[in-house]
Amino acid sequence: MLIVAAGFFLAGYSQHSTGTVPLAAGARKVLYYTDPMNPGFRAEKPGIAPCGMPLEPVYADGTPGQKDALAPGQIKVQPGMEQLIGVKVEAVEKAPWSQTIRMPGTVIPDENRVFRITAATDGWVKKVLPPTTDSMVSKDEVLATFYAPEFFSGLKAYLYALRSMKRTVASDDEAATQIDTNTANLESYKVSLRNLGMSEPQLNAIQKSMQGTDNVEIRSPASGLILNRNVSYGQRFAKGADLYRIADLSRVWILVDIYDDAALLTRPGMRMEVTSPYLKKPCLASLTNTPPRFDPATRTLKLRLAADNPGYLLRPDMFVDVEFKVSMPAALTVPSEAVLDSGLRKSVFVELSPGRYEPRAVETGRATGDRVEIVKGLRAGERVVVSGNFLLDSESRMKSTKSATSGVESSDPSCGMLVDQGKARAAGFASEYGGKSYYFCSGKCKTEFDRSPAKYLANPARKSELKPQDVMTQSMMNQDDMKPGDMKPDDMKPDDMKQGEMKQQGGRKHQAQLKQIMLPGGRHD
Repeated sequence: MLIVAAGFFLAGYSQHSTGTVPLAAGARKVLYYTDPMNPGFRAEKPGIAPCGMPLEPVYADGTPGQKDALAPGQIKVQPGMEQLIGVKVEAVEKAPWSQTIRMPGTVIPDENRVFRITAATDGWVKKVLPPTTDSMVSKDEVLATFYAPEFFSGLKAYLYALRSMKRTVASDDEAATQIDTNTANLESYKVSLRNLGMSEPQLNAIQKSMQGTDNVEIRSPASGLILNRNVSYGQRFAKGADLYRIADLSRVWILVDIYDDAALLTRPGMRMEVTSPYLKKPCLASLTNTPPRFDPATRTLKLRLAADNPGYLLRPDMFVDVEFKVSMPAALTVPSEAVLDSGLRKSVFVELSPGRYEPRAVETGRATGDRVEIVKGLRAGERVVVSGNFLLDSESRMKSTKSATSGVESSDPSCGMLVDQGKARAAGFASEYGGKSYYFCSGKCKTEFDRSPAKYLANPARKSELKPQDVMTQSMMNQDDMKPGDMKPDDMKPDDMKQGEMKQQGGRKHQAQLKQIMLPGGRHD
């Protein structure tokens, strides 16, 4: 008796909410009209939306006025609007792929070709020639001269050995052993002078002229660039002082900044192409066996390349561009612009049909150049949005929020009740079948639908066909779906029915709960 009374109460409440004017058979009641590009915009009458498109009706059974109902998160864009916002799609393919990795690099001298001229004794600079820092010099070119007292004793011994050798060679009476002794002494004195800093050309000149000198010449040990010059006229220097530093630039090193994921694709001996505005044409460099060095300032790895430098076009500290190609095994790849990365979730927009898109979570793999590998979430042949996806994402999020919070209703295919889609999904009362989503008022209705969906879709229950006792039986007697504190049939007493109100240990609390999930006959705002 109490159940029947409550059922008549709900039926009366429904008639009061929806009005007494019956709808034509097969007609659907229009709740309001909405902007297809802005679901938050509503109008009571049909017309033109602010975006310039016709307003779309939203019916009482929860389905929009489109040809196909959209699942939560899905969006539909008109062809003209697609062109306006620049939506472009591309098919996902599984195939071997190659990418060109480009990196910035800096030219530095080859450490094996840098020469330091160091003072072997104390002395004074007597003369400085024109070559300065950043000047190109030739091998054995005179750079400066200096005076050092320590050279006198060695130079006298060297001259005496030269004259003795000359006399020995001129005399026919001298034995061969004496010649060998003089030759050994001459070479010993010559080594002593060379160790003190006298160059080989100057020693040969003294040997030829048989004349000593007060000035010791500083000559370039190789052709190259003067990196540093620390001498000036009249300067006194101490033993061990660095006088010149010269680099042979016929072969240079290039330090390349590369991220760790791209560094895994490199191997020693790999040839890379080097370009620069100062080069007439690209040159090749090879990756050395030196392990990459980590740079804490840039958080990158530094690779060392070695390159020939004909014409000395590459100079120290010059910036260059380095690139190399890598071949990858067959994999699903998409342009990097197609992946939206929120930090916690990566997603793409998949084209379901022309103008219809849905967001889909994906897992990415290797990212190289302008493409990224998709490990999970896509299949070959599907089409993803590669341009304009930020606007689609904004629209999808807006519609998803609206569906979850603003009370979009749909009809329960099992019992015919109007159900809030967002709350039903949050409670777990939603099922997917045939590519569409269905929402239920209770777990029992969901279970019955899942057992035989074709049965309920062939003969869907309608609210107008339900009797009051059916409403109460399907909505209030599913005790398995009731939470602690919810009303049960045994809790209802005759005293709880007063002036058309339904009470459950306070009455109005349960009436509010019914309004949140079950919306018989229309919306309850």
